[in-house]
Amino acid sequence: MRVAPNSITTMKQAPSKRDALPANERLRINEVFYSIQGESRPSGFPTVFVRLTGCPLRCVYCDTEYAFYNGEWYSFDTILDEVADYGARYVCVTGGEPLAQPNCRAFLKRLCDAGYQVSLETAGALDIADIDSRVTVVMDIKTPGSGEAARNRLENLSLLRSEDQLKFVICDRADYEWSCAFVDEHDLIDSCCVLFSPGQGTLEARELAEWILADRLPVRFQVQLHKYLWGEEPGH
Repeated sequence: MRVAPNSITTMKQAPSKRDALPANERLRINEVFYSIQGESRPSGFPTVFVRLTGCPLRCVYCDTEYAFYNGEWYSFDTILDEVADYGARYVCVTGGEPLAQPNCRAFLKRLCDAGYQVSLETAGALDIADIDSRVTVVMDIKTPGSGEAARNRLENLSLLRSEDQLKFVICDRADYEWSCAFVDEHDLIDSCCVLFSPGQGTLEARELAEWILADRLPVRFQVQLHKYLWGEEPGH
């Protein structure tokens, strides 16, 4: 059964003005919703998504432009109460770019302390150091087709652990070949889980799968499962 998206604006407690909240325990939130995880290792599991406002990147295929600016300020406690209402095991902190808000790291720790299995989706342009070790980092490497390949922070690669995941969104054959070369150059297969995803609307999933098989490439192929279920609807 499909669960309708639940925007943060429906929370029991009204949003507060930023200056009325503790400076180190507040976040600007675009939405909180409950859905099926469509990507990464826990794909298919019911998950609470906490989408933070703001992103310094402008990828050409971005499907969450509505998160660039829209959002309200909430305390950690209020957000945690909303998350708890869904009774889910998995929580994904996403954006926008969550790490663009300095308090994101402290909030991730609070989620872990509360017993959730927590993942962070980050674009890979900002420093991933000092993130709670209980958090699974799902980090993008921006391909040339994204228009933001120059923003990849290569220093992050040495910080990835075996339980973390590195995602390439591939728009065409040139992106695929670039990604293969990048994986080989940085010896990524033995560092973490490498995910290759077809760019929605730019590359057929079957075509990317056939390239991976033809090259016997030891990466994990994935599609955006939520897009097949709900298309481009916000809140999924």
